[in-house]
Amino acid sequence: MIRAAQDGNQQAQDALVAEYLPLVYNIVGRALNGHADVDDVVQETMLRVLGGLDGLRGPETFRSWLVAITMNQIRGHWRERASGAIPAGGGLADAYDVVDPGADFVDLTITRLGLSGQRRETAEATRWLDEDDRALLSLWWLESAGELTRAEVAEALELSPQHAAVRVQRMKAQLETARVVVRALSANPPCGGLRQITAGWDGVPSALWRKRLARHARGCSVCEGHWSNLVPAEGLLVGLGLVPVGAVLAGLVLPPDLVEVGSASAVSGASGDGSSGQVSARAQARRDRARRRRRT
Repeated sequence: MIRAAQDGNQQAQDALVAEYLPLVYNIVGRALNGHADVDDVVQETMLRVLGGLDGLRGPETFRSWLVAITMNQIRGHWRERASGAIPAGGGLADAYDVVDPGADFVDLTITRLGLSGQRRETAEATRWLDEDDRALLSLWWLESAGELTRAEVAEALELSPQHAAVRVQRMKAQLETARVVVRALSANPPCGGLRQITAGWDGVPSALWRKRLARHARGCSVCEGHWSNLVPAEGLLVGLGLVPVGAVLAGLVLPPDLVEVGSASAVSGASGDGSSGQVSARAQARRDRARRRRRT
């Protein structure tokens, strides 16, 4: 299929996109945590993949090459956001695409994969990681689930396997701390000391508040028990499936006859960002743009 796609076979190219769209969507969605531009970044990634097939060394390197391109697109999105070229989210334009502004990729992961217990807790903890750790998490999560290899993760990060292992260990430590924070905040009855600390918190998870709340949990006789009985996160993720691609995103990227393949198991009528099946003006514009670009 990859060879045929390199030779310009349109059916092979469409099939290639359909097969790997869920992988790209899960990497981008988790790294950007459901930002309104997830669909755009996924779409641009697939277009770059198709446009760069001629430069692929061989079919056996396709997946690592694909993941590396995906990470480059994520970094490019961050650079544009930092420069002010794109909004950080929450503006009127974003509202067109998100029926429930509170929904994010964590919500999609929990809902579509039916997570509960410590699996749900781990998914919720990812909100508390900083940007770089979320990008690494998006790859390591798929490695733990059996979708990527450590070599592919290292190559996507442009690191040696040894350096990648060190980065992963650091990220896992932050994730474990975040899981304790999730436990402490959801405890019933709540800790009185924790309520005092969070009195000035705006409710938005962040690395700064993770550190503050974790510091309290370490020294609090009420909260210290939350550090116990944490199942290693990689054990929780083994065999966990990919979050299905929504129908709207699949429709933006795939020809009509392959939309069902690219969005297999997706909630009927759901879009990649958790919105309903109603196609917004902005989403329709993206769809039209994608179709024009696929024809060129």
